[in-house]
Amino acid sequence: MDLKLSTLLCFTLLLCTILIPTLSELCNPQDKKVLLEIKTAFNNPYILISWNPDVDCCTTWNNVECDPITNRINSLTILSYDQISGQIPPQVGDLPYLKTLVIRKQPNITGPIQPSIAKLKHLKTLRLGWNNLSGSVPDFISQLKNLTFLELYYNNLTGSIPSSLSQLPNLASLRLDRNKFTGHIPSSFGQFVGVIPDLYLSHNQLTGKIPTSLGKMDFNRIDLSRNMLEGDASFLFGLNKTTEIVDLSRNMLEFDLSKAEFTNSLILLDLNHNRLTGSIPVELTEVKLQFFNVSYNRLCGQIPVGGNLQNFDNTSYFHNRCLCGTPLPSCK
Repeated sequence: MDLKLSTLLCFTLLLCTILIPTLSELCNPQDKKVLLEIKTAFNNPYILISWNPDVDCCTTWNNVECDPITNRINSLTILSYDQISGQIPPQVGDLPYLKTLVIRKQPNITGPIQPSIAKLKHLKTLRLGWNNLSGSVPDFISQLKNLTFLELYYNNLTGSIPSSLSQLPNLASLRLDRNKFTGHIPSSFGQFVGVIPDLYLSHNQLTGKIPTSLGKMDFNRIDLSRNMLEGDASFLFGLNKTTEIVDLSRNMLEFDLSKAEFTNSLILLDLNHNRLTGSIPVELTEVKLQFFNVSYNRLCGQIPVGGNLQNFDNTSYFHNRCLCGTPLPSCK
């Protein structure tokens, strides 16, 4: 092999060594830059150790996913417990193709819901639960029309619940439970414009009456427990509904239970610690309940025999005015 050919081969090998890593890089350079800024903002936590600037973020980095066609970052998910701290970096809004943003179980994540999230027009999943976020739920969230899951539970969010959330047409689940929200349930929650979401508002400080407009909705799951709600709630039930789970426990609700109509689709009905009157409807013997609790109310009469009602122990019935019959003492 002459000198010229040898030199050419060496040069070719060197060129390949330089170019191949570059040619194999799938990650969009701007997305990669933003992710490294996010890592820096979180003080380079160990959970993001795989975010090495020298390797491809689409194929090598954990906690992120790329679109298989465009190779743009479409998912950022940080789940490990107690690994990061500080506020959610504003740079999350600079990932324009993000569809999933999940930052959960991070008790040292504080501050408000990041305003830059408003720029994420493709966002479908926003899960920021089990953190230590504070402030109110910003109205801009109602501009994210592709949202399917909005989960902000287990935080320290305050203020009233924005009525504009009912304008999200694709929302399948709305979880605002276990915060410090005050005020009334928005009447607009009886007018969701598209999909009727599973509605979780429990463990807050909500007051007043449940808007009657909610009776127009066929919620699959609705949990309003552990608030300070009062008045009638019987309109949430109905023979024409397909509801499976209703939890209204630990409020100050007052209505005649015997006049409520219950769909056969119910599998969980929790009404404990309220001010319910009347008797337990015999129609509930036809409902295949897996969980049932009406304790700590003002109910009277015999517990109907049949169905699953005798499968629950006395804790599901005790501390009422004059309920009797199995599993309570027999009626005199």
